[in-house]
Amino acid sequence: MREYMNGRIVVTQGDITTFQVDAIVNAANKSLLGGGGVDGAIHRAAGLELKEECRKLGGCETGEAKITKGYRLPAKHVIHTVGPVWHGGDRDEERLLAECYKNSLQLAVDNGLKTVAFPSISTGAYGFPIEKAAPIAIGTVKEFLENHPEIEKVYFVTFSDRDLEVYLRTADRILSG
Repeated sequence: MREYMNGRIVVTQGDITTFQVDAIVNAANKSLLGGGGVDGAIHRAAGLELKEECRKLGGCETGEAKITKGYRLPAKHVIHTVGPVWHGGDRDEERLLAECYKNSLQLAVDNGLKTVAFPSISTGAYGFPIEKAAPIAIGTVKEFLENHPEIEKVYFVTFSDRDLEVYLRTADRILSG
């Protein structure tokens, strides 16, 4: 675990479903009804009530975000965002990924939330190269926090050792300047 920006950004490794924060972010699919990876883990940990609330939201478009309760999770809320599928970078994937982080944080602000934990959005089944995704994630969050002091802490929670190394290297470069 490493902290940046006076502790406002934390890069760590772990199971995002165990984080006690105001909101964890779900790398969801457009239906919001659960899937594999982080999405499936969050739905399993939260319980069936999460799926029932998600049914009422009518899905979500790529780059957008929607919020639900956290139910059985330690987190009070789940912010669901749909990351872009990687098609080689010529379908606006980088802008859409940045929108996932911006819109998720804006929802947190709009709902009075102060602590948020993000997974590495789109870098699993959606195939976004983590070496391209990490600078977008960290840079977008840094810029947002500079203009929104009401967000106290953002965690980047990686699953694998390799992802942790990429995020730490990227955060050192972007945030330690």
